[in-house]
Amino acid sequence: MSERALFTKFWDDESKTTHKVLSRIPEGSDYRPDSRSRTAQEIAWQIVCEEKMLIEAIENGKAAWDPAPTPATMKEVVDAYATQSAALVERWTSLSDDKWDSEMEFFGHPRRASSMAWGFLFDIIHHRGQITTYLRPMGSTVPRVYGPSADEP
Repeated sequence: MSERALFTKFWDDESKTTHKVLSRIPEGSDYRPDSRSRTAQEIAWQIVCEEKMLIEAIENGKAAWDPAPTPATMKEVVDAYATQSAALVERWTSLSDDKWDSEMEFFGHPRRASSMAWGFLFDIIHHRGQITTYLRPMGSTVPRVYGPSADEP
């Protein structure tokens, strides 16, 4: 299995888990563990925007961070994630080896596209983990991520 195929498999698996976590964020919750922290909805939207920026950066050879404003509802965020996720595996699969192995500009610095992809996948997983710590205080439940949770044994 090539590195890109392995990445795409991990991306597909992790996006399904991310969708489950985002779907548990209660509508209208403005919970944040600290005044300097973002809400779960804001973090969820960052995940959506990071995924979009990443694939576009690798396809186009240059990263541009210009996220749209956070939608008003969690439903809009989850729907955007679901729609985007459905298309991303195909985009990763159809990405040429040249693009995957290329050097690209990442905010003024050269970076190997594949390294950037792995780094962003790990960053998205990190932000998903942040959200899981918010779920119970928001009155929700924590889904299985890499194994059982107290809510999903």
